[in-house]
Amino acid sequence: MAGEPLPPFWHYAYFWDSLPPSGLGRDGHPRTGDFIPDLGLPRRMWAGGNLQFHTPLRIGVTAQKKTRIVDVSRKDARTGPLAIVTLKHEFSQDGRLCVSEDQSLIYRAEAAPDAPKPVPPVAPTDETIKQTRKYSSTDLFRYSALTFNGHRIHYDREYAKSVEGYDGLIVHGPLLAQNLLNLAQALLGDVKTFRFRATAPLFDFEEGAFCAKPEADGVSLWARGPDGRMCLSARAT
Repeated sequence: MAGEPLPPFWHYAYFWDSLPPSGLGRDGHPRTGDFIPDLGLPRRMWAGGNLQFHTPLRIGVTAQKKTRIVDVSRKDARTGPLAIVTLKHEFSQDGRLCVSEDQSLIYRAEAAPDAPKPVPPVAPTDETIKQTRKYSSTDLFRYSALTFNGHRIHYDREYAKSVEGYDGLIVHGPLLAQNLLNLAQALLGDVKTFRFRATAPLFDFEEGAFCAKPEADGVSLWARGPDGRMCLSARAT
């Protein structure tokens, strides 16, 4: 209801950037060369984020979002060249900063059939709490619609496999993170900080394990694939 606090991370369903088809790249995201520079690297992925929840956003109250580019860096990885773009988002209501977020995006070269696949880290197995969940293609389409995310790797299987080189549809990084933040909130109550990093995709045909381990100064969290790989790691305080 109006005036009630928006749950943490739900701001991803707002502040849409609606563009005509001419403003989109082949992947369904806003094309580069406008706000984000054209780096000559067509494949985009969400690498992670660092959020601070200063005070809750309130439902029904006009809010403002400000975004600026903090850094653009290039590097040569084992799988080819890539660039890391860091954005700073600030969400405010009534002149008061509510949520701040550092968002990291990775841009990569075209997928080469003979390129070595990244070797993801192995996830811990010493969790105190674990929940499992498998996302269908319908689930992914609905989350894309809810967050106005046009990236075709989440709903266009042929594109994800033949153009981006993935094994199937990819579960959104923020959706994995939302599951972990829900665990953290159940353990901590109010979450003040939440930092997450994506390390490997989870596909729509796989069941993921969402794990938490409370510690003295916060909660360590991770999403684990069925083969034991770390898909996303996080920490909340």
